[in-house]
Amino acid sequence: MLRPRVIPCLLVQNGGLVKTVGFAKPKYVGDPINAVRIFNEKAVDEIFIADIDASVLNKEPDYDLIKKLAIECRMPLCYGGGVRSVEQAERLVSMGVEKVALSSAALADPTLVTRMANVVGGQSVVTVLDVRRDKSGAPVVWTHNGQRRTDQLVSDAAKLMAESGAGEIIVNSIDNDGAMQGYDLPLVAEVLAAVSVPVTALGGAGSLAHIKTLIERFGLIGAAAGSLFVFKGVYRAVLINYPSRVEKDALMAGLASNEGGPP
Repeated sequence: MLRPRVIPCLLVQNGGLVKTVGFAKPKYVGDPINAVRIFNEKAVDEIFIADIDASVLNKEPDYDLIKKLAIECRMPLCYGGGVRSVEQAERLVSMGVEKVALSSAALADPTLVTRMANVVGGQSVVTVLDVRRDKSGAPVVWTHNGQRRTDQLVSDAAKLMAESGAGEIIVNSIDNDGAMQGYDLPLVAEVLAAVSVPVTALGGAGSLAHIKTLIERFGLIGAAAGSLFVFKGVYRAVLINYPSRVEKDALMAGLASNEGGPP
């Protein structure tokens, strides 16, 4: 039986591992290579690594760092940040990156998603939709690390990305980023209703109970988290962690009766 994926999300800036709250004030929390080594030992399902400065500063992906991460990774690796061409995607895949994540470049030119999928395969092309709710509560997509508003509603953007050939959508709540108060479940439901490709939720997980709630409601879904897997306790001490096999089995309990979509 297919199972939901529980995915650590690591943010990198200037080669270091950082964590943000609401996409602001990045805090250095360690070395990403060391974090990957620890996650290897914990047998994580998949890992998502995003360079939060690459697109903002119009930089190329940091290939040296990515190569080191790919060599260390014993789990599927998804990388995002600064990818703007098919050639870059090909290079990343050749280095051992299983999935290439796009955001601003894909939204600016959806044909890039199509062209990239034709070369590396749709299963290797992921689009990330960073979403902030406006004053009316409407979920609007932002790019460039939450600095530029697109005026696209998340459901419209998700549908366009899927129709363009993306094999997966990551929906990331800017409002919930680092808050550790739970996922924006209505936001996730909107995206799932708009597309038929796999969806991963990111932004807000602060406990395994939040992941369990996500899986119980939506079934076969990716549950990604940053703070949950790098901090521990009320004082947010830096400690790389991940649920044990027993804890993961508890998260999946009751999944067989869930048909994989929102109720």
